[in-house]
Amino acid sequence: MPLHVSSERIMEIILKQPVRNLGDKDDVVKVKPGFARNYLIPQGLAVMATASAKKALEDTKAQASHKVEFVKQQAADEAAKLSAAKIIIETLAGADGKLFGSVTTLMISTKLKEQGFDIDRKSITIEDIRNTGEYTATIHLHKEVKAEVPVEVIAKED
Repeated sequence: MPLHVSSERIMEIILKQPVRNLGDKDDVVKVKPGFARNYLIPQGLAVMATASAKKALEDTKAQASHKVEFVKQQAADEAAKLSAAKIIIETLAGADGKLFGSVTTLMISTKLKEQGFDIDRKSITIEDIRNTGEYTATIHLHKEVKAEVPVEVIAKED
C-alpha cells in the first residue's frame, strides 16, 4: 500500500500560545505540514487555520482589542510610577567595591515590593552587577511597555 504524500508544502495555523522563533498567541503563521501535524497541534500549541477558526479569531480579537488598550494603559501608568522609584541595595563588598556574590532580580523584586510594587522577578532584566555603583534595571510590564529603574548598590557597613 503506497504512503500518502501531501502535495502541500506550507500550511496555515493559528498559535494558541507564544512559540519561540515562530510567533505570539493568536498569530496566523505558515509552517510545514509535518511540523504542524506532528508537533504544534498535538502539543496544544496551535490549531489548523480553517475559515471558521479564522472567523472566531477575528471575533475574539475585536472583543479583546479594547481590553488590550486598557491593560497597556495600566502598564504605562505603572511604568511612570516605577520610573520615579529608586532602589538601594546594601550588600557585603570588599574594600575595592567588589561584591561578595552579585545582585539578582529577586533582590530587586523584593526591594520593589517594599515600595509597594508587585513585580515578578522574571520580568526584570539587569546587567551582571558585581561591583558597587549605579545601574539601571529594565522592567518589562507589557510587550510594548518597559520601565527603567535606577539601582544603587552600596557596601553594607558593619
